[in-house]
Amino acid sequence: MSSSQALEVCITIDVEHDCPPFLTTYRGIEHGMPRLLALFQEEAIPATFFTTGDVARRYPDTVRAVVAAGHELGSHGDTHKRFSQMAQPEAQAEITQSAKTLRKFGPVVSFRAPNLDFPDAYLPLLREEGFVVDSSKGRHKLGSYFVKPEVVDGVRRVPASISPSPLRTPAPIRNLLCALLDSPAVPFFHPWEFVDMTGEPLRFDNRLRTGEPAVQCLRETIRFFKRRGARFRRIREIMV
Repeated sequence: MSSSQALEVCITIDVEHDCPPFLTTYRGIEHGMPRLLALFQEEAIPATFFTTGDVARRYPDTVRAVVAAGHELGSHGDTHKRFSQMAQPEAQAEITQSAKTLRKFGPVVSFRAPNLDFPDAYLPLLREEGFVVDSSKGRHKLGSYFVKPEVVDGVRRVPASISPSPLRTPAPIRNLLCALLDSPAVPFFHPWEFVDMTGEPLRFDNRLRTGEPAVQCLRETIRFFKRRGARFRRIREIMV
């Protein structure tokens, strides 16, 4: 594969309280985020952290650490409420408040809605608030791993590629799934996955191989892409 054809990979993290709506704790922020930042430093790659305004207000030092490490800070809404459950004025307030909170830490131009649930009718709200990238769709939810990014209403839409739990499966399965991903590959994770959740009252796929096994799975996934000559990007750097 030539350099001009190199697979582009965006590792993205949805930074929120633990496994909503089932838990209300923040163990992922307190214990999972340091593990993620250390791993990305070891592997010398950038990532994009889609962060709720709620987390940024509660853990400003963690958000500063993300920015200081050279990662991209994006918006994950303000309270992690589903946008499909909001009327337009509430959706606008949610976007505006998250932008106001997060932009105290640095530039924020990328957005991902909680639960990858964002009505198309609300795209103009992102553009009006200065967002240029939206990653609120999922290829796995759209029924095809080969859905391409596109520009809609002046916003670059870069879909997430694969849900987190398959990326915590054994290497043969995980590598097969990753090999199917077209460029840009946009896997996503949550900080709480990197804390041991096996004893929590969660669905099996949420509890599966959390904690240190998840750290190892992410490390192996990054190295799998490196062996394939991938270029690691922040999502704002993906051009359509």
